[in-house]
Amino acid sequence: MNIEVVEVGPRDGLQNESVIVPTAAKVAYVEALVAAGLRRIEAVSFVHPVRVPQMADAEEVMARVPRVPGVRYAGLVLNERGLDRALKAGVDEVNVVVVATETFSQRNQGMSVDDAVRGFGVIAGRAREAGLGVTLTVGASFGCPFEGEVDPARVAELVRRCPEAQEVALADTIGVGVPSDVRRLVEAVGEVSALPLRFHFHNTRNTGYANALAALEAGAATLDASAGGIGGCPFAPAATGNIATEDLLYLLHRSGMTTGADLPGVLAAAALIEAELGERLPAQLGRAGIWPATGP
Repeated sequence: MNIEVVEVGPRDGLQNESVIVPTAAKVAYVEALVAAGLRRIEAVSFVHPVRVPQMADAEEVMARVPRVPGVRYAGLVLNERGLDRALKAGVDEVNVVVVATETFSQRNQGMSVDDAVRGFGVIAGRAREAGLGVTLTVGASFGCPFEGEVDPARVAELVRRCPEAQEVALADTIGVGVPSDVRRLVEAVGEVSALPLRFHFHNTRNTGYANALAALEAGAATLDASAGGIGGCPFAPAATGNIATEDLLYLLHRSGMTTGADLPGVLAAAALIEAELGERLPAQLGRAGIWPATGP
């Protein structure tokens, strides 16, 4: 069974770090991830740089990333201004977020959920006309830091209202979900959409990897992960890092699944960004090592 892993470290990972990583280091990080065999990489965000200064150099990053056959680069887009930038920068696909709750939508995007849904339709239509792939990410699908529990039916209704999507990503933005929540969401969304499902897990409460397996068992097509386990949401209190790409790959490969990614290569990419950030990253495999040992 082959599993698609979308590497989100260069965008969702770095956006929540206090260190502003230089453009050259970001490009080197992406180059290492490509060399490790990852083929879908969320590289940049086209959010206003005042709100997310870590992503201010999106155009420069995109101008310098390696253009390798089969590698697709995604950019986060929240409005038409962001889409204009994304089109000029030459991304292959856009990730557009609609948040499941009103309070978080205002905090994250400065707009109501209804406005975000309307905006998604416009952005998705223009992006698809330009030949770009379009992912709808429903933020806070599992729970909201301001409003608490989120009903799976509400998430499903948002998916139903965004038929222009080509893929649906359900995000546990604050890391509160457990496997039973995953199964309920898959069932609810499956009643309104046949689009491929992608999941975005944070490991805030150490349930991210269990959730990843539950998502695959429930029929998900794709999982997000971040090399080194870096990341979080700057607008969600206590939202810690994504599940780590290397830890996820170890789990998947040892479970008999394939990903096309090279585990030592991902560890090298994680070590590169760890040195740049100047702090120990959350991922565990770089500390414990691959087992069985693959070298002397």
